[in-house]
Amino acid sequence: MWVAVLAGLAVSLAFGPETIRLLQRAGMGQRVRNDGPQRHLGKQGTPTMGGVLIVGASMVGVVAGGWAVWPRLFWGGGQWLALASVGVVIAFAAIGFADDWRKVVRGRSLGLRAREKLALQSVAALVFVGIAARDWPRLGPVSPLVAVGVPHEVISRCADGYGAPGALWAVTAVCVLLWAGLIVFTSNAMNLADGLDGLAAGLSMIAAGGFAVLAWRHQRWVGGEVVLLALALLGACAGFLWFNRHPARMFMGDVGSLALGAAMGAMAIRFGSPLVLLGFCLVPFVEAGSVIVQVISFKTTGKRAFRMSPVHHHFELCGWSERRVVHVFWLVQAMAACAVLWWLY
Repeated sequence: MWVAVLAGLAVSLAFGPETIRLLQRAGMGQRVRNDGPQRHLGKQGTPTMGGVLIVGASMVGVVAGGWAVWPRLFWGGGQWLALASVGVVIAFAAIGFADDWRKVVRGRSLGLRAREKLALQSVAALVFVGIAARDWPRLGPVSPLVAVGVPHEVISRCADGYGAPGALWAVTAVCVLLWAGLIVFTSNAMNLADGLDGLAAGLSMIAAGGFAVLAWRHQRWVGGEVVLLALALLGACAGFLWFNRHPARMFMGDVGSLALGAAMGAMAIRFGSPLVLLGFCLVPFVEAGSVIVQVISFKTTGKRAFRMSPVHHHFELCGWSERRVVHVFWLVQAMAACAVLWWLY
């Protein structure tokens, strides 16, 4: 199983320097918001779109790990879910690539329009969840916690003839819509968390590690492709973090953050629990929540709830160093992931 981790790590470390040089030659420099913390103005021009390295390295890890550990994964019973899991990551990476490319071409910090991005993300998420939904009747809950929020029992009873056929379709349709929305939300939450050197990469490592442990213990229900993807992402993010730690020599951009968030949502759906996703991605969800609270507060009262959102900028403006914010957020995320695993076991 360690082949996926080592392959992802090796590819990230080996091709990191060349990726930085290619991005520099292509003029893919970071555009920094003028209204952000003043210390971030020094990041202007740092190569971005480094997420292509994360996605590429993780795909190599998936293939290498699958070939060595689960040789029948790609042509056995799990090939559709394996391909769909990889496909949704690549699809969200492509959306992020288009967004980053527009930012560079236009020379501004804004890329795709919000409605364009959400529409593309929704289509990709719906296709993946629609494929994953085919296996829901055969899945069993990993534990009472994982069963919360997802009607595995209801779907199974409908499939076994205890409920009306229409109930199966209705419940499945609702689940598809809810999970597609959750994948889109997680993707954008990780994108909001990608605002400090190494923050999103470290959070993704912790989340991927949690999913890897959980999936390894419960391959009977979730399948080997979840273990593969989680371990490959763990290695790829670890290698990328070497170049993304403070002071960052390369940023992942939307191509990386959107793909990582989608990967977390794609893995969570195999466990059938929003609570698992909430625990493993707590900090990105808090980051997204801070933006929502900030907008609501300003629209209703004319006052800001935070000095700046996402909330990592609030702590920066309170006097915290960038490294301190990143390390504290990593610690909070690790504690949340450990709490989920402790509760399950």
